[in-house]
Amino acid sequence: MKVLLTDGNFKHTLAAVRSLGRRGVEVSVISHIRPSIAFLSRYCGERILGPDPERDPGFAPFLRDLVARGGYDVLLPVSLAAVMQASGIRGDLAPHVRVPLAPVESLGIAANKDRTIRYAESLGIPVPRTFYPGGEGDVADIGRTVTYPAVVKGSGASSYVRYANTPEELLRYYRPIRSESPVIQEYIRGRGYGFFALYNHGEARAVFMHRRIREYPATGGPSSLAESIYDAGLRDLGTHLLDALGWHGVAMVEFKKEEATGRFVLMEVNPKFWGSLELAIVSGVDFPYLASRMAVEGEIDPVLSYREGVRFRWLLPLDLFHAITNPPSIPRFLADFADLSIPSDLDLRDPLPGIMQAGMTLAEAGIRLKEGRFWRPHGSPRL
Repeated sequence: MKVLLTDGNFKHTLAAVRSLGRRGVEVSVISHIRPSIAFLSRYCGERILGPDPERDPGFAPFLRDLVARGGYDVLLPVSLAAVMQASGIRGDLAPHVRVPLAPVESLGIAANKDRTIRYAESLGIPVPRTFYPGGEGDVADIGRTVTYPAVVKGSGASSYVRYANTPEELLRYYRPIRSESPVIQEYIRGRGYGFFALYNHGEARAVFMHRRIREYPATGGPSSLAESIYDAGLRDLGTHLLDALGWHGVAMVEFKKEEATGRFVLMEVNPKFWGSLELAIVSGVDFPYLASRMAVEGEIDPVLSYREGVRFRWLLPLDLFHAITNPPSIPRFLADFADLSIPSDLDLRDPLPGIMQAGMTLAEAGIRLKEGRFWRPHGSPRL
């Protein structure tokens, strides 16, 4: 089997490359960055420089031409931008390669935070109290009634998130993304949880759940240390949403467990592979391999159980940055080095990506410090 992955600069692309390569799959990777971590993996057989899917609409025709001549069995888009560009040309890709993508309408709902919240609410899934301002006047009105801290989010692919503690901050954070139809939400106090799944035309074929233990930024962001869990309530909410969407392919449904009530509250849906992918793999749910097999064979046996209580850390840069920016966590951060049951993405069997990550960590810290994005890039919610 020959599998093509996008976004070689992503850590979860590296996780997929390692997973597939160790199973004897022939792996090719596209990246717009020559020194990409997935390119350095011993399991990456073909390294392809191409356009940036997030910024260059030329990625779609590049991808179409590549698969037409490349002899690939499966295409697994990794970033949301790559997913959306591939979806836009799915008819052109179909004669040449199998791409496990959700239906266009379902993908459109999941990729837009505004539509996701409205759709989930219609299904009875708990969501934060959400406002949909049409302009600065609406924001001013919302600012007088919303409970603080409040969250300003871009509705589309933007990762823009800001925590506002006053009406003035609310308006200030809204202005830079007013063209993206941002939403304003109440802030949910609680720990982050994820429901992850692989679907085959509306039927769940693999599921996995985790809880975040540490994340960067410490106020809310990607996992830097997470643990596999199984929670029937979380499973029911996640499958209810994806079943209703008639999902196909992989997805992450992100929740917070509200401290005050213990209920799971929906944050968003990521219609793609997720940053904590490697935890699922080491826990026994190998999503890249399962998705590839399903695409080629048409069906797989369901994988609905896995090892619980498995922890995984993403040391560089995420867990290191978490410790630096959240000093009370430093003793636990250091103690975890002595716990040999906690693996990390620094893999001695595949060392070159880790060496590159060390250099990238220094560079990333410098950039973030210079741009003021290191300590609390989303702001600090006053709780």
